[in-house]
Parts: sequence; C-alpha cells; structure tokens
Amino acid sequence: MTQALAISGLSHSYGSRKALDDVSFSVAPGSFAVLLGLNGAGKSTLFSLITRLYAARQGEIDVFGRNVMRAPGAALRRLGVVFQARTLDLELSLMQNLVYHAALHGIGPLEARRLGRAALERAGLLERADDKARALSGGQMRRVEIARALLHGPRLLLLDEPTVGLDIKARADILALVRDLARNENLGVLWATHLIDEIEDDNQVVILHQGKVLATGRAADIVAAQRAKNIGEAFARLTGAGEEKLSA
Repeated sequence: MTQALAISGLSHSYGSRKALDDVSFSVAPGSFAVLLGLNGAGKSTLFSLITRLYAARQGEIDVFGRNVMRAPGAALRRLGVVFQARTLDLELSLMQNLVYHAALHGIGPLEARRLGRAALERAGLLERADDKARALSGGQMRRVEIARALLHGPRLLLLDEPTVGLDIKARADILALVRDLARNENLGVLWATHLIDEIEDDNQVVILHQGKVLATGRAADIVAAQRAKNIGEAFARLTGAGEEKLSA
C-alpha cells in the first residue's frame, strides 16, 4: 500500500546545530498519526521540510509516492497544511479567505465559492461565511484554517500544534473534526503536539525528541513496551523529560 507520507533518513541542520537526525516513519492513508514531542524537538522543522519551506539535503520525503524534492508539484497538490501560527487575513470574510487561497491552487472564483461553501459547512461555519475572520473565536479560526487546507482536495493533512492556546471545548471540537476526516474521508493525518491528552490508544504515535525518533507505533504498544501506565509515562522513560511537560 502506498503510504500517505513516507519519510526516510531525513536530517537537517541549522549551521552546526542538528535539528533532525536520521528521521524515518510513515503515515498510512485514512489514519490519524500523532507526532509527539516537546517544544524544540524538531516538529516544526520537519513540517517545513515536508512542505518545502526548507530544502531537504539528506533523506527522502514522499507524499502518496510523489517525492517532495523531485516532483514537488505532484507531491504538494496532495498535501494540506495548518501551521501553528494563525494565517487568516482578519479583514477578509471567511469566504474571501477561502477564495483567495483557492486562486493560489488555480481554482476559479465560481468553483472556489462552491468548494468554500462545502468546506465551511463541513467545519460547521457556513452561516458565518460573510463574517470577517476577526469576529471569530480562536477555535473557529482554526476550523476555517482546516477548511482552507482541504479546499483543493488533498489526501494528506499536516497540523502543527493546532490546539495551542484554545480552551478545552475548542480543542475537543477540532480533534473530533480531524479524526472524523481521517476516518470518513480516507484522509491521512499527521497531528503534531506536545499534549498527551490528544492521543488515543489506537493512534499511531511518533515520539520525536531532540531531533531523533525514539519510538513509533500504536500508543498502546509503546506504553506496553516501556512497561508504563500511560503514554505520558512512556514518553518520560524514553526521553528523560518530566511527564508534566506534556500537559496543556
């Protein structure tokens, strides 16, 4: 089976500092995979390499079999991204934000509005289509960013710390939305976080620490292998970091 995302032997440095060191893992289509690591572990660097914000000089990155370096257009068309920093234009309406984004993918305005209505309905915000983004809560903005990332029909969705700064209900709503997308639309998802309460036992987990992958597999299997009580304790045993750092 072609993987939604396949990373092999990926390394990256900033000068003399190695941010990623021989990182390898894969994400299957229709799966919700969690990239778990503390701030500074290399999660954002990894996303920047997958999306070609940085050029990968060592290692391979494939999105549904398309290599990000050798066939960037084909790879990136299959990819949707929600970065940690908020990126909506606050002075535009929700629909205007989506139509502008669609144009970057070569989608005309009429089709963009059709796709935008469907995306906002899926995100539960169709009735707010003409409201300025400034009027939304933080959780609603995140849902619009997810809708925007899916506008061009990608098959892999990357989300970098998407729930940071949100309240408990908004976090739960966004998690439920993205899990439903993975399950019902066969969308591969890579969800980067440092919050252990966003992980379920059957999720694939990739533990990234100081640029290295220390474990990958089902959360329940990692817990069992470390003879731990939960994924937080397993993370602490693997990394030597305190379990309390993996909380909101």
